[in-house]
Amino acid sequence: MRRLMAANWKMYKTSEEAAATIEHLSKLLGGSAPAGSEILVFAPFTALEAAAAAMRSLQGGYIGAQNMYPAENGAFTGEISPDMIRAAGASWVLVGHSERRHLLGENDEFIGNKLRFALEKGLDVMLCVGETLQERENGEVSAVLERQLSRALTEVPETAIAHLAVAYEPVWAIGTGRSAGPEDIMKAHTLAANLLEKHFGRVREVPLLYGGSVKPENAATILALDNVDGVLVGGASLQAESFTKIVTA
Repeated sequence: MRRLMAANWKMYKTSEEAAATIEHLSKLLGGSAPAGSEILVFAPFTALEAAAAAMRSLQGGYIGAQNMYPAENGAFTGEISPDMIRAAGASWVLVGHSERRHLLGENDEFIGNKLRFALEKGLDVMLCVGETLQERENGEVSAVLERQLSRALTEVPETAIAHLAVAYEPVWAIGTGRSAGPEDIMKAHTLAANLLEKHFGRVREVPLLYGGSVKPENAATILALDNVDGVLVGGASLQAESFTKIVTA
């Protein structure tokens, strides 16, 4: 299973800042991702082109967009299409991030539409899933993950496996400084792994990442857990030095 080390820069970094950070990251890593790993940077739309140009200096590095709209074009003010993303030099897209779900009201069906359309248009997709604190306290973790995965993966064929990754991000751990414990992560990832195997009818080949206050101090512990194939990093990925420590953990 390939290891994916992903950075989500959210609404941070201008084009110039994005390029400088990636160039610094490449220098710290000696121009190449660690053996068996790929590095993904989900940059803001305005920085995609500059980030993609800078990423040419890092072997095994790829650029992704943080969102997209499931249409080729049209009267969708403020949105961006897969073709626009690809033209800017990006090859990945995030869908279903908790901030899109809970701050901007995207439901499971819309997220599924985005995932399928992105795959159809040739993008690799990272699907984010995870429960809120209230859902966890109500004992609904399994039900939430099953609902989010099953609805997102409706009509997604087995041929999409090579272009798909799933990131488990407990909402209560994103940007709070709190990280799920090893037992919590293993339970959620085992459930997700079983659901993926059931959907595609074969041994899991879709990478499973953990996200939620990942830091240099806890990255090695998280990455050593069963069914954890990488991490999706927010705040700690904004500085090349701290992200390098995570990538090499």
